[in-house]
Amino acid sequence: FQKHEFFVDMTCEGCSNAVSRVLHRLGGESFDIDLPNKKVCIDSEHNIDTLLETLKKTGKNASYLGEKSAQ
Repeated sequence: FQKHEFFVDMTCEGCSNAVSRVLHRLGGESFDIDLPNKKVCIDSEHNIDTLLETLKKTGKNASYLGEKSAQ
């Protein structure tokens, strides 16, 4: 799986819950939400466009930050 990092304009717990919901609906995703830094790190075989579209379903501003190198 690729690890992708996205910026999502989350301001509160409700925002991060919305992100969790849409990602769970996508299925099989493993992800970390970093609310203070407004970042979402996703382990996925889906392509970036699909992930971005999914994140945008929350109504939040989202953008792709890049691939996170596996440590």
